Amino acid sequence: MTTAEERLIADRAGTLELLASLRRDWDGVVEASAQSNADDEHDPEGATIAFERARIEASLSRAEARLAEIDGALRRLAEGAYGTCERCGGPIAPERLEARPMARTCVACA
Repeated sequence: MTTAEERLIADRAGTLELLASLRRDWDGVVEASAQSNADDEHDPEGATIAFERARIEASLSRAEARLAEIDGALRRLAEGAYGTCERCGGPIAPERLEARPMARTCVACA
């Protein structure tokens, strides 16, 4: 197993843990809103619930996108295309891959 693969697998595991935590948070907010007044506009707690729902939704979206990026990098690694720019076909600098293991493009094409 390569260092890049180890990093990607560890990052994937962390992202899956984050997604599970965010989904538990989401379930908690949904449960809290079901037990409260559904009129967010006039309920003093409504704005807080709506804000939490939006915050968790945005975090879930970012985490799901990150998971897709990680899975794409693992797929490229398995196919032998990892480290090759998807735009120009040139190599992606090792420093870029060290900083951003999911990188799909070289610095020039980014």
